[in-house]
Order: sequence, then C-alpha cells, then structure tokens
Amino acid sequence: MTDIKLTAEEMRYMALLQDLTGAIARDCIVDDENNRVIFIVRPGDAGKAIGRRGSNINRLRRLLGKEIEIIEYADDLEGLVKNIFAPARVLGIRLVNRNGRKVLYVIVDPADKGKAIGRGGKKVAIARLVLKRYHDIDDVKIR
Repeated sequence: MTDIKLTAEEMRYMALLQDLTGAIARDCIVDDENNRVIFIVRPGDAGKAIGRRGSNINRLRRLLGKEIEIIEYADDLEGLVKNIFAPARVLGIRLVNRNGRKVLYVIVDPADKGKAIGRGGKKVAIARLVLKRYHDIDDVKIR
C-alpha cells in the first residue's frame, strides 16, 4: 500500500466525523464526481459512525451537502472487499492480471447481486475508488 496523502478538505471531514460520532476515520475519499464522501473507519467503528438509525450519517449529509459512505477498514484485501460490499454476502474474490491491469472478480451470493452492484452501480464505483487507493486494483467486476 502506498502512502496516502490527504488534502486539507479530507482532513477537515475526518475531524468532523470524529467530533460528531467519536468514530476514528483512517481515511477519507472525496468523490466530487458523484457528490459523496467515503470514510474508511477503523475496525469496529462503523456502527458508531453510522449512528442509531443512520442519525450520524444524516447529520453529516446535511452539514456537508454530500452523500456519505462508511466502510470499515481491513488489512487484507478479502476483508476490505467484504466490508465494502456489506450487507451483500461475498463468497470469494479472484485477482487477475489482464494486459498489465489488475482486475478483481468479486463472487457474491446470487441473491445479493443487486445489493453488491448498488443502484446505478454505486457500490462497484465505490469499490473501484477504494481498491485502487489501497491495493492498486484497476477494475472490479461482480460475478
């Protein structure tokens, strides 16, 4: 994993998350293209970050005027993938090198395929951003 450089904006967002929720963000990705902020929180902090019935996320959404995504960090690729696609059940992953590009195939329970892809491919887009940053993966495909 390469060293991640945070912008002042990302650091401000991480401090805000911590102040409002008590959850510790390890990383923050501002996805301006989709008007969202993705927080990578330390293991065990996702519930704290989300809040009862999503109350903390709703407060952050109002304050920042952006969609908020919370993902729990995991050291290993498979753990991180499972956290990104939760609540969909990830049955396995396969990393393939195609013409110098790293493509990750995520095998999910067929009943959870829609959840794994997300509305308009939202979950897959988030997975691409996070996995590029942490594991230099170029593409993510759901199977």
